[in-house]
Amino acid sequence: MKEKLQKLSEEAFEAIKKATDTQMLNDVRVSFLGKKGSLTGLLKGMKDLTAEERPKIGQLVNETREKIEDEMAEKKLKLERSARQKQLISEVIDVTLPSPKIRAGHPHPNTVALEEVERIFVGMGYEVVEGPEVEFDYYNFEALNIPADHPAKDEQDTFYINKDILLRTQTSSVQIHMMEGGKVPVRMIAPGRVFRSDEVDATHSPCFHQIEGLVVDEHVTMADLKGTLESFAKEMFGEDIKTKFRPHHFPFTEPSAEMDVSCFKCGGKGCRFCKQEGWIEILGCGMVHPHVLEICGIDPEKYTGFAFGVGLERIALLKYEIDDMRLLYENDERFLSQF
Repeated sequence: MKEKLQKLSEEAFEAIKKATDTQMLNDVRVSFLGKKGSLTGLLKGMKDLTAEERPKIGQLVNETREKIEDEMAEKKLKLERSARQKQLISEVIDVTLPSPKIRAGHPHPNTVALEEVERIFVGMGYEVVEGPEVEFDYYNFEALNIPADHPAKDEQDTFYINKDILLRTQTSSVQIHMMEGGKVPVRMIAPGRVFRSDEVDATHSPCFHQIEGLVVDEHVTMADLKGTLESFAKEMFGEDIKTKFRPHHFPFTEPSAEMDVSCFKCGGKGCRFCKQEGWIEILGCGMVHPHVLEICGIDPEKYTGFAFGVGLERIALLKYEIDDMRLLYENDERFLSQF
């Protein structure tokens, strides 16, 4: 048994000496000192020894184990020091080199346009309100005076989840939430994403952004609507901008109109940007329909209001003279870095 222990000790020392990293050293430990290791195998043979031999051989086994463990601990320390030295050499930092350039991001054209619109209307005393993108049919259509047989409710135009729930087609639904229960006065804008079943092209997308505005109070007239939107247009596009209102029809406003602004590229003379018309359509608006006020629990005999809606992408396209809406979403750095 003594000879076996001596041979095992020599083999262990030789294996420890050959270990070139901590993983190899751990394999040596398992091979000699593990549960199925060589030293453990020798211990199983002690049952064949006499009672007088067992204490002596047991002491020799423990001494051999301690020697192997001490040798391994010393070798491990040397390997760790060597690995640390190599790491210091390989990961050295030359502080005299110029630092890498940090590329800072900047707001997207849509974000810039939205912040400008919000700044203008908050300056007029409006509140910025958000609402759910997944909406009930009631808030998106019914409460806005759009009956069940209206073309806008056709599934070709709207993404329905079921017959009662859909992806909102307009942020006008946020106005209903605000007015619900007769909460007046109201002065708010509601920016957010909306969804319509449109084919993607230069001017259309199934997902885009809209900003709806609403004012409800006593003695609100069409003159207030025109004055508000004219002030907005001048702040957004320049003091020389002129506005024009054309009759239109929206189910939730009466009377309704579309607002044009004079082309800020040619000053209204006519150019490619305005298709030689001198005017650019920018938004839809009108006085809130009395029936919509009634649905929301507001007395139309006492209160009146106006509403308007503008596409955020349209504002960005006009402001930055971009001719293709798809450029806003392609994440092409060559395009976005211009803003």
